[in-house]
Amino acid sequence: MKSFIEYSPDCEFPIENLPYGVFSTPECPQKRIGVAIGDEILDLYAIANYFTGPLLEKKQNVFRQDNLNQFMALGRPSWIEARKTLQRLLSAENSTLQDPQIRAKSFVSQEKAIMHLPAKIGDYTDFYSSIHHATNVGIMFRGKENALMPNWKYLPVGYHGRASSVVISGTPIYRPYGQTVPVEGTPPVYGPSRLLDFELEVAFFVGGSPTKLGESVSASEAYDHIFGMVVMNDWSARDIQKWEYVPLGPFGAKNFGTTISPWIVTMEALEAFKVPNVPQDPEPFSYLQHDYSCNFDIKLEVHIQPQNGSLTTVSRSNYKNMYWTPAQQLAHHTVSGCNVNPGDLLASGTISGETPDSYGSMLELSWKGTRPIEMQDGTTRKFLQDGDEVIMHGYCVGDGYRVGFGLCKGKLLPAKTK
Repeated sequence: MKSFIEYSPDCEFPIENLPYGVFSTPECPQKRIGVAIGDEILDLYAIANYFTGPLLEKKQNVFRQDNLNQFMALGRPSWIEARKTLQRLLSAENSTLQDPQIRAKSFVSQEKAIMHLPAKIGDYTDFYSSIHHATNVGIMFRGKENALMPNWKYLPVGYHGRASSVVISGTPIYRPYGQTVPVEGTPPVYGPSRLLDFELEVAFFVGGSPTKLGESVSASEAYDHIFGMVVMNDWSARDIQKWEYVPLGPFGAKNFGTTISPWIVTMEALEAFKVPNVPQDPEPFSYLQHDYSCNFDIKLEVHIQPQNGSLTTVSRSNYKNMYWTPAQQLAHHTVSGCNVNPGDLLASGTISGETPDSYGSMLELSWKGTRPIEMQDGTTRKFLQDGDEVIMHGYCVGDGYRVGFGLCKGKLLPAKTK
């Protein structure tokens, strides 16, 4: 495909991508839905009247909202129709948006845009679906013989996160306070976390009609409830987590900030990057079984930019290492009758590969602080220091084009003075 919008071959927002986001500008502070194309954003509020297909002609108002929830609720046939309309309007052969007056009103430079959360996130759930990450953590704390808990290969383990502290890329994160036990066997102390970590994740937004309380969605049906994906950093305070997680799991160690990339890459854009699902043994229960691929070759990188130092790449991983698929995560989430809504966010958990340079957290990269990571500026890291900016990058490489999510970044600030 060729667009009349010019961009380089390594641009991550070609016409094959067309991810959705919500933006504003200093000149127009109203939040609007946009689509990234090249270095620009196509303002869907400005062109809503061009969605004239049979499914969207009477629902153009979904593109005039300040979030994507209403559009997400329409379901996959409408998403596909919207994508075809956008690709037609942006193609080199179509003159509609090339009219100088229309183009001036319809496009905004990404450099001038302020990005916002793309949806009203009613609920957020984080899973623990990378077998390499779960094995590494298990070895650290329980030994090789008991690395995986007995339930891990039977169900996608997860916990309910905090939707209110999910933030868009670029939002700074404050070092959290909490209780920790610096010396094993002594009483806890209260203060700022000392062992602050990132977690490299990919999350998906739920779409389609809301489910009702008591209903469930099987894995075989779940794909049509997945709108698209973002790169995510689940910031974690490891010392707070260690003390608090027994018996009910993460709480204050996880609820102080979760960063997502600005653009939602749709499942249609990711279709070309599907790879076989990871073989699962034992065979999952029937509600977790699906005969289609729901795994993707998404290359993932983590970089750390110290306050006054050089950028260092600390991890290169890939989403295809996931053991439990998004469809299985959604199926298990609803098997109890838990209802889900458009705009709900479900995350993968830390994504680690087989090799040490592909681990998705500082906990693993420094192996619980025993192997300091060398930075480009000569300093070392066991965990994150104040002033460090964590930059996550996810992208897919196609035949002559790339598909990206935009950077997922956040700077760690010192704990606020109490």
